[in-house]
Amino acid sequence: MFSKFATAAVAATLSLAASAAMAGAGDYSFDPVNPEMKKGDDVTLAVRLTNKRTGKLVSDAVIFKTRVDMAPDGMAEMESPVAPLPSKEPGVYAFKTDLPMAGRYQVTLSAKVQGESETITGKVIVKATK
Repeated sequence: MFSKFATAAVAATLSLAASAAMAGAGDYSFDPVNPEMKKGDDVTLAVRLTNKRTGKLVSDAVIFKTRVDMAPDGMAEMESPVAPLPSKEPGVYAFKTDLPMAGRYQVTLSAKVQGESETITGKVIVKATK
């Protein structure tokens, strides 16, 4: 009888360990630091990258692709240039971009996180006001 319980306990432990080791791209989210900002040139746009399983910010990601456009307002062709800025706090990634008119902008990011084989991709919506 004890052997059956021991076997079940070992199986449960291995199952939990395997699922913890198999975190994936869906376990992360990008969120805007300020979801609303004034329109203009050289606007600083910042996003947080969070591990949804732990609730902790991810500070060692390498953001290798960014795009800012007005896709939420049906104008995906209105793309703005994006340049990375130094981070002022762990887990927050900042960029300089242009938000030339009031409206909603979509920020698309692709990142590599240490220990993850999959690319983390996220879309964040921010609003530019007058």
